[in-house]
Amino acid sequence: MQQEHPFVRDAFPDLVAELITLLEEEGERELALCAPDLRLVAMCDCGDDFCQSIHTAAHTKGQPYGDGHRCVPLLPEEGMLVLDVVNGRIVYIEVLNRSAMHNHLGARRRR
Repeated sequence: MQQEHPFVRDAFPDLVAELITLLEEEGERELALCAPDLRLVAMCDCGDDFCQSIHTAAHTKGQPYGDGHRCVPLLPEEGMLVLDVVNGRIVYIEVLNRSAMHNHLGARRRR
């Protein structure tokens, strides 16, 4: 039996709380409601020390998201947060130039 990916809220609770607040401030109520249920599919493996981005859905590296894709830039107090959303679903959380996030689940997950 395949184990489900952990919730992002369990690994990075502060990030999810911040996402909910920022999404509500941007008028993205539907995305804010979905944020607590995001799964941590993989951490970005780009190797850049300023990147702590999170895949919340499987995606083939180097391929465009295609139809139904939009970017949702948020305005955090620190760094950058940009969401990739496909058909109303958050599929990637771009986390750049921010203080190190503590993963409450331990080791980084890979795809």
